[in-house]
Amino acid sequence: MTQGAMTKERLYLFDTTLRDGAQTTGIDFSLADKRRIAAVLDDLGLDYIEGGFPGANTTDTDFFESRPNFANARFTAFGMVKRAGRSVENDNGLQAVLTSKADAVCLVAKAWDYHVRVALGVTNEENLAGIDQSMRAVAAAGREAMLDCEHFFDGYKANRAYALSVAKTAYDAGARWVVLCDTNGGTLPHEVERIVADVATVVPGSHLGIHTHNDTENAVANTLMAVRAGARQIQGTLNGIGERCGNANMTSVIPTLLLKSEFADRFDTGVTPERLCTLSHASRVLDEVLNRAPNRHAPYVGESAFATKAGIHASALMKEPETYEHVPPESVGNTRRLLVSAQAGKSNVLAALQRVKFDVDKDDPRLALLLDEVKVREAAGYSFEAAEASFELLARRTLGTVPQYFTVDSFRVMVERRHNALGALVTVSEAIVKVNIAGEPEALWSVGEGNGPVNALDQALRRDLGRYQKHIKDVQLVDYKVRILTGGTEAVTRVLVESLDTRTGESWVTVGVSPNIIDASFEALLDAINYKLIKDKAAVVA
Repeated sequence: MTQGAMTKERLYLFDTTLRDGAQTTGIDFSLADKRRIAAVLDDLGLDYIEGGFPGANTTDTDFFESRPNFANARFTAFGMVKRAGRSVENDNGLQAVLTSKADAVCLVAKAWDYHVRVALGVTNEENLAGIDQSMRAVAAAGREAMLDCEHFFDGYKANRAYALSVAKTAYDAGARWVVLCDTNGGTLPHEVERIVADVATVVPGSHLGIHTHNDTENAVANTLMAVRAGARQIQGTLNGIGERCGNANMTSVIPTLLLKSEFADRFDTGVTPERLCTLSHASRVLDEVLNRAPNRHAPYVGESAFATKAGIHASALMKEPETYEHVPPESVGNTRRLLVSAQAGKSNVLAALQRVKFDVDKDDPRLALLLDEVKVREAAGYSFEAAEASFELLARRTLGTVPQYFTVDSFRVMVERRHNALGALVTVSEAIVKVNIAGEPEALWSVGEGNGPVNALDQALRRDLGRYQKHIKDVQLVDYKVRILTGGTEAVTRVLVESLDTRTGESWVTVGVSPNIIDASFEALLDAINYKLIKDKAAVVA
């Protein structure tokens, strides 16, 4: 170990996805959700995982009762300091936290005298007394004590002396961490650096934490400035979820600390380079639990974070990735993507073919034909950067390597609105597809019903593909996007279809374009099935 590595300071990472993140509009974690996310966070190597507020609701109470066994993190309970006029023993909320199966306890208290007066209706001295007694009670219970100083930065700007007295009271009472919270999210980076540096003259930086909100899009910047000024605990959430505009995004903070020399040369964290490679996976697991599409433009972990479609950039990237990448994508578990589009050059096409393990010589004259075909189709409305499965099929067809598994002679879709047996007005969709399977003498007719014409068509197409049925039996249509490209009643429509193999977990996206939305949808569905058959190397019978 080098002398430099031995003298690095330790930064402690505190994740509040399961507590502060749960305050996000539209998010309501189940007990199973919390357990799954907590396991991912622990695998990442975080120091503290805040599980919630035991006693406040059934889910959080059950989560602490059957606490997870972490390999790396300290399981942390959130609560409030005791209320004025009650003893520690007679405050039910505080007692629920103290008796929980937590390793650490993080209590919240007001650090802005305005809130002490208006929200709590107590004197400044009573507020300080509650902080002092609560911190001592946590320490006496054998838990690691922390205080979230709510509204600290606004409180400091309004009454510096009182805000500092809140922090100092908690520290003197035994708080391992005094966390400075930008609760309203309005503080700017230069203010954070100045204020944290001042607080560090009263409370040692080795005991200071930072908790920022993203209301000015500065939560990550504010967090980094706090570290520069002396704070050594960092609070944030996975993917930056949280109330209003969210919290400091751990998927941006963590790789910056590990990969940028200003921080990496000075600090260590519990996240090793090997664990950092799981960051993109952790981000996507959370989105999967929340049943929402990942932010493809998220720094470090987004699908487009290391993507380019400019041909000149792609050429440079293939020779020297550092020309257009600030960190290696694999360092955070992401991948480089050279997109195929109307702005692409031959380098993009070659990179895309390499990505799908399709070998072709870089001087093959057919590459020029493929690039021309891509540009013609994109001009007509196709989008291959969003539908790489359709691009692979187009490439294979241009290079002459796509088997003809089946052909569709015809299809018909009917939508009927009628009264059902109960007298309710319902809309029913039905589709009929005539398919010829390669090597079979007779055509197959299939009928499907669905909750819309595209769903019915999908059901009919996948109802019976003869010998190929075994390859698609686990395939589901999981997403369907429509974009109208031109105006008027004869508008051109682009359809993107995402399919999922429920057995392997693999997903792929295909595209169709037509003035007829059903026709565009059917084209995308056909590509989706053909793509799966190619990936399975299904045999063709002549």
